[in-house]
Amino acid sequence: MDFLNAIVALANYVLIPGIAYGSQLAIGALGVTLVYGILRFSNFAHGDTMAFGTMIVILMTWWLQSAGVSLGPLPTALVALPVGILGCIGLVLLTDRLVYRFYREQKAKPVILVIVSMGVMFIMNGIVRFIIGPDDQSFADGERFIISARDFKNMTGLEEGLGIRTTQLITVITAIIVVALLFWFLNKTRAGKSMRAYSDNEDLALLSGINPERVVMLTWIIVATLATIAGVLYGLDKSFKPFTYFQLLLPIFASAVVGGIGSPIGAIAGGFVIAFSEVTITYAWKKVLGYLMPESLEPSGLVQLMSTDYKFAVSFVILLIVLLFKPTGLFRGQAT
Repeated sequence: MDFLNAIVALANYVLIPGIAYGSQLAIGALGVTLVYGILRFSNFAHGDTMAFGTMIVILMTWWLQSAGVSLGPLPTALVALPVGILGCIGLVLLTDRLVYRFYREQKAKPVILVIVSMGVMFIMNGIVRFIIGPDDQSFADGERFIISARDFKNMTGLEEGLGIRTTQLITVITAIIVVALLFWFLNKTRAGKSMRAYSDNEDLALLSGINPERVVMLTWIIVATLATIAGVLYGLDKSFKPFTYFQLLLPIFASAVVGGIGSPIGAIAGGFVIAFSEVTITYAWKKVLGYLMPESLEPSGLVQLMSTDYKFAVSFVILLIVLLFKPTGLFRGQAT
């Protein structure tokens, strides 16, 4: 029985949160990887692009809630998501037209585009804070739990309860659908194949008659869609605060680099590596070990390697280790 309690505690506090967080990071890292692979620069504004798309979804959700629109057990934000995606697409296409296109035409070095994207990041961050404010914003509604810890205890008779939040299940299902659609688009459609060709060899793609501006536009549309979906899923699962999305850039970049920046499969794998690293290192293992170890050996402390306040430091350390020992990442992306 103690073993089962340990498994349930592990699932409740490590496995399920890790899978949900990994799914969010994977979708975010896919956007970073696409920009790097096709437009050839590291987009530091990606976290604030997520925040902008999520902000529009939140404002739309509040309006729908005030109008009495509801999805019952599901969050109303799912209805507002297409509006947020369209708003985010408009923002990134406008940013590309006003900012990035000039540097592309000048054949600017990637480091210049990185610096420019940092400027865009601060502007976007300022816009989001100005419109929605710097504080936590709640927009999740519907049923909070698919199964609550109390119900699980009553059903099984175990000491430990297993709670699965609705947003966690939505996150995992959405991630599977988004990844499947993206891979289908890149591998099966003519537009997707032209994007891959442009990424592999720009000069050869141009000689083949591929329109570079169309590839750039498609890339930004997909990136904005991924950013908004990742941002909304993270906001529903945890909370929305503009500065949190600014901080989220580090684990997202770490996910892309660990998996191999430029590799979509690597971005997904990297997302889960970073998520589980953060969750396991910041989790207090006292409860699980208490069930598994003899009473005389039960730990007195929390058995926590690192406080949750420092969870982003885990991403930074992993990022440094990968850059030092395997800069091409797990799936041999483009060298950073």
